[in-house]
Amino acid sequence: MKNAAYGLVLALQFLTRIPLPIACPWNADTCRWALRCYPLVGLLLGALIAVMATLLDGLLPTPLLALTLLSLWVALSGGLHLDGVMDVADALGSNTPLEKRWAIMQDSQVGSFAILALVFLLAWKGVLIWALLEAGVTPWLLVIIPALARFGSLLLLRLAPLARQEGLAWSWRLHLTRPDLVLALLPLVPLFGVVPGATVLLGALLLFLLLYGLAMVRAFTGINGDIVGAAIEGGELWLLLAAWSWWSFVTA
Repeated sequence: MKNAAYGLVLALQFLTRIPLPIACPWNADTCRWALRCYPLVGLLLGALIAVMATLLDGLLPTPLLALTLLSLWVALSGGLHLDGVMDVADALGSNTPLEKRWAIMQDSQVGSFAILALVFLLAWKGVLIWALLEAGVTPWLLVIIPALARFGSLLLLRLAPLARQEGLAWSWRLHLTRPDLVLALLPLVPLFGVVPGATVLLGALLLFLLLYGLAMVRAFTGINGDIVGAAIEGGELWLLLAAWSWWSFVTA
């Protein structure tokens, strides 16, 4: 149980900006537990966003509420995965040979495609949150979206081919097995019977991972840490779109 606690703390330290000044050992067991806790951390982020939405409901105009929730969303994660989105966008937008694309992805400089990807990603997420609030969706639907997106990153990390046997994705892949995926999903299972449309969102996530994974393998021959990080942001956007579509056209 100690390793499980260490793993949860490591996952929180890596995936969020929640201050946890606790030194945890880094080994195979704690790394494995950290990965298993990814969706659990997503649940925490989603719960904080839902609580904020509930507290501010009726106090702010819907556009300002949506922007506040998006700002909290980014602040809690520290924009960690936005960097992956920007790196992938610059590499893809360069339209250069494979090795050059890899070099661009690893370059710390920010290009025009990265800025465009960042602006449009945040704009779409903000507008979709706005649309969900306007449609009267319960804020608690937002609880499961960050959790599913982080579970999706584990699926991608475990099942998609790695481009190179080095880096963060490679080191984490070594400690991630298929049974770990089952354990990671367990905290989300109760929500499928409580949150309206949760099962639909899981299906939408699997479709996104299939399309995204195929596109990344075609473009880069495999995945790396930036691509996995971008999958979290892309997954959240896709799930917001799926939630709005389901709520607007199926439950209307």
